[in-house]
Amino acid sequence: MKLSELLKISNKNDASDKKNLKEKKDTQNKRDNKIAMRGGSYSIIMTAIVLAILIMVNILVSSLPTPLTKYDISSSKLYSITSNTKVVVNSLDKDVTIYWIVQSGKEDYVIENLLGKYDSLSDHIKVEKKNPDVYPTFAKQYTNETVENNSLIVVSGDKSRYISYDDIYVQQNNYYTLTSSSYFDGEGAITSAIDYVTSEDLPKIYLLEGHGESDLPTAFKDHIEKGNYEIQKFSLLNVDSVPEDADAVMIYAPSSDISDKEKEILAEYVKNGGKLLVVAGPTKEGILQNLYNILSDYGIEANEGIVVEGDRQHYAFQAPFMLLPYMRRHIITSSLIDEKYYPIMPVSLGLTKKENPEDATVTSLLYTSNLAYSKIAGYDISTYEKEDGDIDGPFDLAVLIENDNDGKIVWFTSSDFLEDTYNAYSSGANVNLAMNALARLIGEREAIAIRSKSLNYNYLTISDSTSLLLKVLMIGVFPLIYLAVGIFVIIRRRRLQNASL
Repeated sequence: MKLSELLKISNKNDASDKKNLKEKKDTQNKRDNKIAMRGGSYSIIMTAIVLAILIMVNILVSSLPTPLTKYDISSSKLYSITSNTKVVVNSLDKDVTIYWIVQSGKEDYVIENLLGKYDSLSDHIKVEKKNPDVYPTFAKQYTNETVENNSLIVVSGDKSRYISYDDIYVQQNNYYTLTSSSYFDGEGAITSAIDYVTSEDLPKIYLLEGHGESDLPTAFKDHIEKGNYEIQKFSLLNVDSVPEDADAVMIYAPSSDISDKEKEILAEYVKNGGKLLVVAGPTKEGILQNLYNILSDYGIEANEGIVVEGDRQHYAFQAPFMLLPYMRRHIITSSLIDEKYYPIMPVSLGLTKKENPEDATVTSLLYTSNLAYSKIAGYDISTYEKEDGDIDGPFDLAVLIENDNDGKIVWFTSSDFLEDTYNAYSSGANVNLAMNALARLIGEREAIAIRSKSLNYNYLTISDSTSLLLKVLMIGVFPLIYLAVGIFVIIRRRRLQNASL
C-alpha cells in the first residue's frame, strides 16, 4: 500500500476519533447541564419551602402573647410585670379598657410592651389606641387636663382614671446632692388604676379637722390617691365615736390641741382595734397636751421644745433642727434602709420612752443620736448651743404602737416633714415612709405594693492606666495580630499551590 493511501486512512481515523470525542463531550455537557438544572430546580424549590416555613413561623410567633415572645434582660426588670399585678388582673370580674392616647408613629416602646403584657394577661382587659389627631375630643370626656402623647385612660363602667405621661416617667430631684433620678412607674400607675375602677369598696381614711390642721401636701396626697385610699374629713366635736367604716384616722399637723372628750374617743378607738396615724410636731404654743396624752397611756413622754442634733452627721444643710435620724429596721423602714434613702425630720418634738406598757408593744422607728438635745425655748430659739434647762437626748422621732387588740398607732413628731419641699430634699423618702406606715396600719394591698423602677444607668468607671492599656490593645496589638495571622495564611496557601504544581 502506498504511503499516500496510508496517510489518508490515518487522517480519516483521526477525524473519526475527533468526531467521537466531540460527541462524547457534547453528551457529557448535556448530562452535566441536566444535572445542573435539576440541582438548580431543587435548590429553588427547597429555598421556596424554607421561606414559606419561615413566613408561617413568623406569622405564628407574631400571634402569640407578648410574654411568650419577649424576654426581659434589663437589670431593673423594666419590661416585666410583678406578681402583684398578676394577682390584681387575675381576680378581675369586670371588663377594663385601657385607652392609649398617642399619635401615629410616636408610640413609646416601653409603654407599648407593657400594655401588650396587660392585654395578654386577661380577657377582661382590652387596649385601644386613640390618635388625638383623629379623635381630638375623646380624652375630654374623662379629664380636663392637657393630655400628652403616650398618656393613658383606664375605664371600667362609670369609673375612670387618667394617667398622664408624667405619672409614668417620674423625675425626682435630690436637692441635698443636687442630682436627679428617673423612674418608670407605668406598672404601678396602671395596676392602681385598674384596682380603682373595678373596686366597690376602697380603704377609707378619716382626716380629723377642727384644730387648725394643714392641708395635705400635694406629693403625699397624690400617693394616697395612687394607693386608692379614700379621704374623708370629719370632726369629733359633734359625734361620740369614730365612724364605723373608718379603716384609719389621720391627724395631720394640728395647730391647736384637741379636747378632753376627743382624746378619750381616740384612745378608746385605738384600744378597741382602731388605726391612728398622727403627724404632729411642736407648735408656737408648746406641746399639744391632750393630743400627746394619747402616747402617755403607753409610757411615752413628750418633751418640751424643739430637738437640735449635736452630731454633724445627723442633720442636713448646716441646720441642726433639720434632723437626719437613725432608722430602726422594721417593715415600715426596711425599704428605705435597703435603698439607702434618708428621711428628713425638720422642727421635731422629742419623745422619751419612760416605761414598757403591759398590753402593747412600742417600736422606735426614727431616733436621734446621743448628742441631741431639746431646746425648751421652742420657736423662740436664739442659739443652737446647749443652754441650761435644755433636755438631753436621745429622743424618738417616730414610733409604732401595737396593742393586744390589734389597735395600732404610728406617730411622727414633725408637722412639716411631709411638705413638698422637705420631701424633695429627701428624694421622696419622707412620703414613702408615711405610705409604708399607712400600709402597715391598714394592710398593704397588691395594687399599692408596686414600686417604680429606676431608669438610672450604672456606669463602669476605670482608671487612666487601665484606659490606656485597653486603647493600646484595641488599636495596636489586636489589629497587628490579625494582620500577622492573615499574612501567614496567604503565604501558606501559596506554598501549597506551588507544591501541587
